[in-house]
Amino acid sequence: MRIDTDRPVAVVTGASAGIGRATACQLAAAGWQVIGTGRDPNRIAQATREIEATVTVPGSFTMLRADLSLLAEAKQLAGQVAALTPRVDVLINNAGGPRDRRIVTAEGLEAVFAGNHLGPFLLTRELKPLLDAAVATAPAGPARVIAVSSNGHRNCRGLDFDDLQGDAAQRGPTTAYCHAKLANLLVTRELARRWGPDGIVAQAMHPGVAATNFGEHADEGMRAWYAATEGKASPDQPAQTLVWLATGPEGARDPGRYFYDKAEETPAEAARDDDAAERLWAASERLLADRGY
Repeated sequence: MRIDTDRPVAVVTGASAGIGRATACQLAAAGWQVIGTGRDPNRIAQATREIEATVTVPGSFTMLRADLSLLAEAKQLAGQVAALTPRVDVLINNAGGPRDRRIVTAEGLEAVFAGNHLGPFLLTRELKPLLDAAVATAPAGPARVIAVSSNGHRNCRGLDFDDLQGDAAQRGPTTAYCHAKLANLLVTRELARRWGPDGIVAQAMHPGVAATNFGEHADEGMRAWYAATEGKASPDQPAQTLVWLATGPEGARDPGRYFYDKAEETPAEAARDDDAAERLWAASERLLADRGY
C-alpha cells in the first residue's frame, strides 16, 4: 500500500529510539509522511505506537525493519521504500553507533564501518531516483540528505585508504566509530558536489550528548564516559536541529555544511579534504561492487 504523497515524504533511519524517534515524531506531527527504520522489533513496535499517537493525520507514519550494517538489508530497505512512495523529499541518515569490540558481519565487513558508513551510503545511492523525483515534483525547494555525524570525527587525522576497515591496525571500537563519523562528513561533502547540480542538498550535523541509548553497545570506556557526562539534552533538542535542516530555508542552501544546535560549525580539517571525499566515494563504490551492489 503506497502512502499519501500529497504531503512531503521523509525517510528517517534509526527511528525506533532516541534522536531518530524524536525526529520522526516531530516531522509526523508537523504533517509530513514519515517512513522510519529500526532494527529491534520490540523498539519498532513501541516507537510506532508513540509516534502514531502524536500525528495530526492518521497513517502519517510507517516503520520498516532493517539492519544497515548488512548491505543486503540496506538494499532491501531501499526497495521497500520505493514500493511505498514514488519520491523522497528528505533522507535523514541517523542510524548508527559504536560497538564494544571488533565485529565482522556475515558479508565480511567491519560492523562499525558498515553500519555507520557503507550501509547508509548504499541506501542513499539506491534512493537517488526517489530524491530526483522529489526535485521534479517540488520545484520550489530541493530534496535533502542529512547525515548525523559527530564531533568524534575530530579525534582522527584522516582515513587510511589502504586499511579503511582497520583490518591490519585492529583499531579499537571507539577509534573505528570516530573514523566512521569522519566518513559521514566526507560523503556529505562529495554528495554536495555530485548531486547539488541535480537539486539535492546534502548537510551534516553533530547531535551533541543526548539522553538516549547511544552507549548501549559501546565498549566499557565509552559507556563510562557517556554515563558520567552531565547535562545530557533531551533527544528532542538535536531532533529540532534535524527538522530545522529538513524543512527550513537554511538547510536548503549552500550544501556540504556541518551544524550543531541550529548553527553552522567548521568541521576538522580532515573533514574538509575534497580529495579524500572523492576518494572515499570511489572506494565505497568498489566495496559495494565487490559484493554485487
